[in-house]
Amino acid sequence: MLRGLPRRIAGLLATLLAASFVIFSAVYAAPGDPAVLLSGSRQELTPEKLAAVRAEYHLDEPLVVQYGRWLWESAQGDLGRSFQYRDQVADLIGARLPTTLELVAYATVFFVVLGVGSGVLAALRRGWADSAVVGGTTLAASIPSFVAAIALVSLFGVQLGWFPVTGQGEGFTGRLHHLTLPAFALALGALAVISRVTRQAMAEAYASDHVEAARAAGLTEREIVVRHVLRNALGPIVTMCGLVMAGMLAGTVVVETAFGLSGVGSLLVSAITTHDFPVTQAVLLLMVIGYVVVTTLVDLVHPLIDPRVSLAGRAA
Repeated sequence: MLRGLPRRIAGLLATLLAASFVIFSAVYAAPGDPAVLLSGSRQELTPEKLAAVRAEYHLDEPLVVQYGRWLWESAQGDLGRSFQYRDQVADLIGARLPTTLELVAYATVFFVVLGVGSGVLAALRRGWADSAVVGGTTLAASIPSFVAAIALVSLFGVQLGWFPVTGQGEGFTGRLHHLTLPAFALALGALAVISRVTRQAMAEAYASDHVEAARAAGLTEREIVVRHVLRNALGPIVTMCGLVMAGMLAGTVVVETAFGLSGVGSLLVSAITTHDFPVTQAVLLLMVIGYVVVTTLVDLVHPLIDPRVSLAGRAA
């Protein structure tokens, strides 16, 4: 793992560089002139005022020069100033990022515990339990997150009144209570994916020769499951959990909007609607960084979980 670390870091930096250029270029390629939006009232818009605004925000420079300045300032922690809020973008993101991270962490607990648990149950208990898990996960995977959010709000928030449907809450228990419904709505589709992966990995591990040898050696079924089946299936399960969690960092937009959470996802929606380019660029770049970093860490940890991956790499 240590030998491959420099190569993976170099690949991570190259990926982030390419992604940052695509994000910067795509935002400025969107319809609408940023100078017009920054000029304020259209009634007082004059060519001289437009030229002054373009010069102030360096919009009159070539795209590559603008990108280089933005990249250099972003690397130093200066993400620019919001067109809409007239505040530092870093401060806006810093105020909303904890809510998004808490939501993703809570949803991760849901899909790991319930997804892995249901997958293990389906692999160990063939018959009605397996059919119930497969049917339930198929239904969960077919429900979009915004539909799940509306259904959860209607049932548990409005009719039963068990959970609040807006806000973040105060204190640890209050935030946990407020984030339960959004976290479950966010985790529902991921739960189905993790359950299917766990079930398949467990089934393949059960069919291996060393499991038959362990059973012939007199090991109990519990020992076989813990030492041989689940341990050998842990690699793909952990890898998929990491990939799903990384994808959630960019998938909170719908859930945050549905539940009125002041997170990074809702900030992105507001920035896109108002053509707030600095905020849009910073949030998209943050999501890309989160995804790339998490997937790289999962890739580095995988050989530690499953030594067969390291051995296969050496043989290759």
